[in-house]
Formats: sequence, structure tokens, C-alpha cells
Amino acid sequence: MLTTGAEGHDLQTVKRLGAAREALLAEVHQVIVGQEQVLDEILTALFCRGHCLIEGVPGLAKTLMVRTLAAALDLEFKRIQFTPDLMPSDITGTDILEENPGTGQRRFRFLKGPLFANVVLADEINRTPPKTQAALLEAMQEYRVTVGGTVYPLPLPFFVLATQNPIEQEGTYPLPEAQLDRFMFKVLIDYPSREEERDMVKLTTVDFEPQVRPILRGEDILQLQRLVRRVPVSDHVIDYALNLVRHSRPNEEAAPDFVREWVEWGAGPRAAQYLILGAKARAVLHGRVNVSCRDVKAVAPPVLRHRIITNFNAEAEDVDSEDIIRRMLETVPEPSERDYR
Repeated sequence: MLTTGAEGHDLQTVKRLGAAREALLAEVHQVIVGQEQVLDEILTALFCRGHCLIEGVPGLAKTLMVRTLAAALDLEFKRIQFTPDLMPSDITGTDILEENPGTGQRRFRFLKGPLFANVVLADEINRTPPKTQAALLEAMQEYRVTVGGTVYPLPLPFFVLATQNPIEQEGTYPLPEAQLDRFMFKVLIDYPSREEERDMVKLTTVDFEPQVRPILRGEDILQLQRLVRRVPVSDHVIDYALNLVRHSRPNEEAAPDFVREWVEWGAGPRAAQYLILGAKARAVLHGRVNVSCRDVKAVAPPVLRHRIITNFNAEAEDVDSEDIIRRMLETVPEPSERDYR
């Protein structure tokens, strides 16, 4: 909650962040053409201390986008290519035995793995076995790794973006629904428009490499993550987020008929938390401290698309979670502010 003493400073910080968002996008767009909604969703998750699952076909510059964003935020970036033979110690780090040349004494030294970075791109997470997936998810949840009984804290801010390929499923280990729930957003990257693709070809086929300058730094991001948690939200906005989540569950009395027909499992309580946090961060990123139902609607697709599990009826009728979310946003009414006066 914004306190009276700190309110003036927080309002100034919010306004600065609104300007910083524009500057961030301008820097990233020197390298990345289009994809503004994707970048907005990634930034929203970052300022909520959340993590993103990114889905898109190969060749859409997912790695380049994340690396460029990390440079604009002045954060250390590491990319991990997930493969079927990747072991947990390959990403967390391991103890190695080394000998002191002077004394001949041997001792174990911890060699940090690629998880020890601020921004970690876990490329093709569905290509690695469940044990390695679990090691990554534990680090995402706990912000630390445990090796040989010793706990090592990860650097803050710590932000994971995991990618998966939707069209090449042979030899993959899909994430279970309980593990998917650990990701705040599922972000979809689609093909660019014709004009964007034309600009992309022009930009990437010349002998010129743009220099991305840092707009925010690690300490700024930690401060803004704390600020997002202090932004107040009215009861009617919270109730709207709850209504969306509860209407996604087919066994709820208020669930619409299409949810009962097409949904096997609806979203859990974590979805409501992320809807409110995402709405707060979106408002702050746009230079506002007033969170509205419109902000909740804007973050609903990336929050809910991997939390609503469709059934056989939906598959037979070619209905997916996107269709269900779209209909929910059309049919679930916003609570009236008059009811709270």
C-alpha cells in the first residue's frame, strides 16, 4: 500500500517508469521489429517477480529479443539449451575437487552453473527430462539452489524465460499442469505482419549492429518490484479477477454453460493472485497507480491460457483455451463500483 509519507516519491517513481518503458521499447526496437505486446507482457512479469513460458515456432528471434531486453536493463544474461541428456547439475552447478599447488591440500569448490544470472533463457524446456525441469522450477520458486547440502542464493533480480516449440513434439517431455502453474505468464509469439517481416529482413541483412544502451539497472528493478506490491487495488477490481478465475471452473455454480461443456480443469487460486499483480504492474508501466478492470482484462490471456485445461468435447469441436478466455471476457460482467459505496 502506498503510504502517506512515501506517496509523493512513489508517484514520481511511477511517472518515471512510464517514461522508462517508452525508452526501453525504443532501445529494444532498434534490434527487434514489432512484438510490442510480447515485450509488454515480458516486462509486466519481470516487475511482478514472475517468470514467463514463451511459445513460438523457430526463427521468431526469441533468444535475440530476451538478450536485447537484458542489455537494455543492464542485467546479466545466460542462455541454456535444454537437451535430453541435460542433468540438474549442468544448470545449478557442481562441487569440483581442486588441489592447492603450494600445499598439496585438496578441497571442494562450488562451480556455479548458468542459473547464476539475472535473466535466464531456458531454451526448449520441454526437451529435457523431468528431473532437470524440476531443478529449474525449484530455483524459480525459491531463488536459490542446493548443492551438496549447501544453499546458494541466486542473484536478484532473477527472471526465467522458458521457451517451448509447439510444432515439434517428438522426443519431448511436456511440462505437467502443476509445473506450468509456476509460470506467471504463457506468452505466445506469432509470425510478424508482412510489413514487420519486410523491415526485419532489411534490418538483419546489412553490415550494421545497433548498440543498446541500458535504461534501467538491477537496483531500479528491485525497487520497482517492491513498488508494484504497494500499489492499491479497489475491491471491485479484485472481485472481477476472482469472478474470472472462478467462472473458469466447471464445477462452480456460476460457471457458464460453455465452461461446463469444454473445460476439464479451471484455473487455481494462483491465477487470481497473478491477475491482480499483473494488473498492478501494467498500470505502473503505463505511468498510473489506479488499477482498473481493463488492466485485469489485458493480462487475463497470458495468465489463464496455460491454466485452463480443455476436455475431449473441446478438442472435438476445435476449441482451445484462447476461445474460452475470449468468451469469458465477453460474458463475465465487471462488478459495479456503486455496490462498494
